[in-house]
Amino acid sequence: MKILVDADSCPRAARELILRRAVKLNLRLVFAANRLIPGTEDYAGKAAMQMEICPGTENSADDRIVELAENGDLVITRDIPLAKRLIENHVNVIDDRGRVITANNINELLSVRNFIVGLADSGLGIERTANYGKKELKRFADSLDRILTRSLN
Repeated sequence: MKILVDADSCPRAARELILRRAVKLNLRLVFAANRLIPGTEDYAGKAAMQMEICPGTENSADDRIVELAENGDLVITRDIPLAKRLIENHVNVIDDRGRVITANNINELLSVRNFIVGLADSGLGIERTANYGKKELKRFADSLDRILTRSLN
């Protein structure tokens, strides 16, 4: 099992937590992004971690994650269309706030996402909060630990 992270939008606190868990459990970890992600260099040599710098083209990091992800791996992403592609390949998916994305909820999440994108395209964007605090990190840590425990046993 390996952990793959859609790192462009993953908060630093979540990335650091993922790195600590990967080191503790000796798991392979892949960050995919269109740029170097700060904070990962502190773990060079401590974890089987790699940074996949993808071309700046649209969805290149997503495509690379789909290429690398295998049945039973875990991907952390907020990207719902990417999550749908991964779930179809039997990959575990959670977002950085701890929401577990499954075959049972992906179509509803995709529908809501498409509705919000449609509103934004019409100039009726929804106000978003960018808060990522202790509550969000705790929920993420709990979900991450549950999936890792289930997958590794």
